Amino acid sequence: MEREFRENQKYIQAKKQVDKIKGFYIHFAVYAAVNVFLSGIIIFGLTNNSDNEYNFVQAMSHFGVYSTWLFWGIGLFFHWLGVFGSNVFFGKNWEKKQIEKYMNSTKR
Repeated sequence: MEREFRENQKYIQAKKQVDKIKGFYIHFAVYAAVNVFLSGIIIFGLTNNSDNEYNFVQAMSHFGVYSTWLFWGIGLFFHWLGVFGSNVFFGKNWEKKQIEKYMNSTKR
């Protein structure tokens, strides 16, 4: 009975993690699709105004094209951290390996 309970708990935790990962990938796909669409509209609007103030290259370098990418990207980065955790950079064994590395390099 207790073993079955533990297995159910493991399954529930695994299901939650998979749902978080799936949610992140959906968020990333929406981020890419919406930003490509918005950038296209902004570039089109800048290059086809009546003043002809911007050519394509100038429109590509306009901050409005990249602002949504940047600010939404910051939010997407924090979503990524929440899903995959901050120990991606410093894994569980990273500190131990670094200590061993420095101990071995200082041996005479």
